[in-house]
Amino acid sequence: MDDQNLSQYYADAPPTIVSLPIKPHFEALTDEQKLYAHNISRAAFLGTRIVLRQVSPESEAIFDFIIALQQAYDGYWPSLQKSAGISDQALKEFLEYATQFLGNLGNYKGFGDSKFIPRCPPETIDALASAVPKAREALERLKIPVAALYGTDQPGKMHLGFPDKGHLSAYYPDSPDITQSEIDEISAFIAEKKLLPENTRLKKLSNGNFQLLIASGLSKPPPEGSDAGPDTVFDLSGELNGKKLELVFGDHIEELAKIALHIKKAGLHAANETQKRMMDEYAKSFGSGSLNAFKESQKLWVKDIGPMVETNIGFIETYRDPANVRAEWEGLVAMVNKERTQAFQKLVNAAPSMIPKLPWSEDFEKDKFSAPDFTSLEVLTFNGSGIPAGINIPNYDDIRQAVGFKNVSLGNVLSAKAPNEPIPFIRPEDLDLYQSNRDQAFEVQVGIHELLGHGTGKLLQETSPDQFNFDRSKPPISPITNKPITTYYKPGQTWSSVFGGFSASYEECRAECVAMALSCDFEILKIFGFGDGKVNMHSRAGDILYAGYLSMARAGIAAVEFWDPKSRKWGQAHMQARFSILKTFLDAGEGFTVLDYTSDDLSDLTVKMDKEKILTVGRKAVEAYLQKLHVYKCTADYDAGKKLYDEMTHVDDWWASKVRPEVLRRKTPRKVYVQANTFEKDGKVELKEYDPTCEGMIQSWSERGIYPQEVVGI
Repeated sequence: MDDQNLSQYYADAPPTIVSLPIKPHFEALTDEQKLYAHNISRAAFLGTRIVLRQVSPESEAIFDFIIALQQAYDGYWPSLQKSAGISDQALKEFLEYATQFLGNLGNYKGFGDSKFIPRCPPETIDALASAVPKAREALERLKIPVAALYGTDQPGKMHLGFPDKGHLSAYYPDSPDITQSEIDEISAFIAEKKLLPENTRLKKLSNGNFQLLIASGLSKPPPEGSDAGPDTVFDLSGELNGKKLELVFGDHIEELAKIALHIKKAGLHAANETQKRMMDEYAKSFGSGSLNAFKESQKLWVKDIGPMVETNIGFIETYRDPANVRAEWEGLVAMVNKERTQAFQKLVNAAPSMIPKLPWSEDFEKDKFSAPDFTSLEVLTFNGSGIPAGINIPNYDDIRQAVGFKNVSLGNVLSAKAPNEPIPFIRPEDLDLYQSNRDQAFEVQVGIHELLGHGTGKLLQETSPDQFNFDRSKPPISPITNKPITTYYKPGQTWSSVFGGFSASYEECRAECVAMALSCDFEILKIFGFGDGKVNMHSRAGDILYAGYLSMARAGIAAVEFWDPKSRKWGQAHMQARFSILKTFLDAGEGFTVLDYTSDDLSDLTVKMDKEKILTVGRKAVEAYLQKLHVYKCTADYDAGKKLYDEMTHVDDWWASKVRPEVLRRKTPRKVYVQANTFEKDGKVELKEYDPTCEGMIQSWSERGIYPQEVVGI
């Protein structure tokens, strides 16, 4: 890869480092609540190595290398610099790389799935390793040479994706020749066996057989058998006829055994019986590898209403698996912000009156809206490849429809800002309004997105042979064709199994469109404390709405950073969705939204939006797009949904050759978050926060106790 192409992969210089302040909220907890939070936080962070292994073959060794350097000189980097004989600039560039690595838990961006590489030369890495023997040992555990940390003669490997498409995916370890077709065949096979895939990795052996690696703290299935029954070896059929699939337990065995132990300890400090049972099911799942037990934990989690300490942990989101079925480890521990939670509870109460305002009939909506718990949280711990602004889980449709779900908004993530953060693509005349209202607009967007976006819709299903959750003799009428629907989910099919690899982005797009449509309702804006519920675009509520639409349009431009021109592949689900919504704005016509520029190189590119047309032209266009997204999802209409989404997310030559270079030139580094640690001493829990600097980030990770004993000699 030439230097010009390689330059887009350099680590951020400097990275945008922000802290997640939590002390006042943590100190307000009782001693028992602190112990509960501490043990789940420990369990979450003990999953760090799982995340690293899920990102790339080399990520775990890079992590150990960074921690060994920190430990060897107790974080006093000038002494290490002197021993290694490197320049100030080389040290600065290494620390920036290390910070971005730890903020993403791997050497591929958690938001975008593209590789990032050090700005310092390979000689810097070698010099640092020479100064610290334990760091040298860590480098020797790399499954690739040090030089390969920087680039490759296979540009596709700079992006996560299917191996047979030339990309990298650690969900398919040591399997360079595994194909997407084989992955899909095995996904269908294990679905027939009632074995869920979220906590698995898939390995293709040299003889053509396959191993399904199941994350568990035990090396064998439990005596009662696995979720698939007593068998562990299966004969495959179809395109894989003659091949075998073996279930192999004990993937991430050391980590999950420790995690299960801390989960059990947390259960000793549970606030109620529901929390205790939830911890028992978590421990069973992480110990045995049973996702049926994990689903039981999620049902109990939904029923644990209004806890002071909110948590969720496990293999949750499938964004980074190219097949969109295997999930990344993540763990959340947070404290409730009671004041902000009141606004979200009002939104929950208003939901039954808001859902009918969406552009579909009750045939395409849940029979009954089950009011979920919706809280504003202050994050103590979020371990994974990135931290979202809001969460709507569980992701299992059967639980969502039968038991319910929860929404959370992560307050200290939403409010985290770096000083003097640049804001590209906003016109100068809009900048003051945008800066004054964007945080509040984003909170409104996140609230609607999570509750009324992900929380709406009914999958029309044949739930079992000849049993349907709709009137099969008189099917619902599609508002798109004005004819009865002809497609629906067959027994055993799920949303993600039907829509496959693009389902995550498609669903994020649907939820974002719900937010764009309903944020036009001034009654909702009133719930969040803006205005009196009456339509007035010249009020603070109108400014909040305008800022929200501007923010979505700006994000749509910035999104093309995450589209790779070589593979012509999107690398981030949310940004792909936002690009399609910007196209919806642009296609709405009547001068509603245009891209404004005078320079041929687009160096003065901005979004020009007619504020007065949001409620008419803008909302109408969004609702037309949303209606199609929703109905195609509800009816399992893969062909129509794929065609629509491919059209709306297509990047033409102008976007690729003109807009994208300018986006890369003006891109702002994505935030990385420095999180606190907790320590138990004599039955009490102490909190330690760190400076939002490169040194603070590295120190926080070095004190989490997740490095191998041999690295630090303990």
